[in-house]
Amino acid sequence: MPTAVAAVPDSAPAPVLDNTSAVMYLTFDDGPHPLYTPQILDVLARYGARATFFVVGSLAERYPGIIQRIIDEGHTIGNHTWNHEALGGLTQDEFDETVGRTQALLGNRGTPCLRPPYASMDSFTRPWAAEHGLAVVTWDFSPQDWIPQSPQDIARKVVAHARDGVVILMHDGGGDRSWTVLGLDIALGELSGRGYRFEPLCR
Repeated sequence: MPTAVAAVPDSAPAPVLDNTSAVMYLTFDDGPHPLYTPQILDVLARYGARATFFVVGSLAERYPGIIQRIIDEGHTIGNHTWNHEALGGLTQDEFDETVGRTQALLGNRGTPCLRPPYASMDSFTRPWAAEHGLAVVTWDFSPQDWIPQSPQDIARKVVAHARDGVVILMHDGGGDRSWTVLGLDIALGELSGRGYRFEPLCR
């Protein structure tokens, strides 16, 4: 499974490709959101891109139609806890409640992947996740789209960090994601033209 690594500078050039061999993994956390998740799905569909959505269980329960659309359009779903709890420091009972409840809701629609909110982990996180049949999945780079910024800045950061196999973290929930939607559109337009494909990280 990919793990978080030090990000390269924003100025690093994205490789120019002349084939479709390079794959990027787009991941979205903190949804589903009734406004922004469908908009992100529309952008992904426009470019034939598939992604993995790490969903908050309480929101997945509230918006089952969006969860079904994610699945129907060829994307995959991972566990992001029930209420976006930081996993580091939880007791095992607390961990089992938030992770297990989410996984039970997802059922066979969910993949065996857990992304800890805030990347918060301690020495128990991975073994306790394994007891639920889950692997902990982080990311390589995020444009920090939770910080207000222009869509152009988000797109520039994603394009600058493009490389084969990179895992990108963005967000479809947790706040105003209008700039994420627009930035994703710009970035996918550029990267699709360079020959990148976009596939789900977790299956």
